[in-house]
Amino acid sequence: MQSAMFSLEGRTALVTGASSGIGRVLALGLAGAGARIVALARRADRLADLVAEITAQGGSAIAAQADVTDPDSIERALDAAEAAFGTVDVVISNAGVTDARNFLKIDAAARDAVMDTNFRGVWNVGQAAARRMVAAKRPGSIINVASVLGLAVQPGLASYCASKGAVIQLTRSMAIDLMQHGIRVNALAPGWFKTELNDAFFESPAGLERIARMPARRLGTLDELVGPVILLASDAGSFMNGSVVVVDGALDALLA
Repeated sequence: MQSAMFSLEGRTALVTGASSGIGRVLALGLAGAGARIVALARRADRLADLVAEITAQGGSAIAAQADVTDPDSIERALDAAEAAFGTVDVVISNAGVTDARNFLKIDAAARDAVMDTNFRGVWNVGQAAARRMVAAKRPGSIINVASVLGLAVQPGLASYCASKGAVIQLTRSMAIDLMQHGIRVNALAPGWFKTELNDAFFESPAGLERIARMPARRLGTLDELVGPVILLASDAGSFMNGSVVVVDGALDALLA
């Protein structure tokens, strides 16, 4: 019975930023829990590889090339998802970018580029998917990938910290507004995990020094995010709504 609570059999999960890093690993993990996967990203070639891997493991998946900053492309992706699997009822808003520069050195265009993907992209995907869940009278779970830096800050990441803080507040607002429709909305706040966005930094002397100052003395491994996401997506997390689930090896406790 406990294992059934974590099952995603019969559900369709849309994962943005699925072509690499956190999104790719979460798509594979959700497929392993039984979900049908709609893998969304801008890089179609990598999506094809992910879909092939899920299919080879006995799962079901389609690729949906889209840009989270483009509402029309999101609608087309949701159309494709519905044609293949029906209404999307699990959403993982993971697409994100960063810009490691001091506040004084960030121009308006660079600031807006981070906010467009990290904040507006989460808004666009969540709103479009939620409207379809409501129209289909189908409950669901939306998980917005924020960051520990939406709760605390580190120098030289002003745009990123601001965008992830906005995602956390958006998540809480969505949870309140969508609760009446049976749609739960939670945020995942990872600490430092090695991905394509930061691998060069964490291999540098400055990056290695930062790792040495972390409570865990290591970066997280991406598969350590799968369990928390399955909890939030499944019936096991049925009373979790408006939560911010921090997965960071106690980094937030140190920064706070």
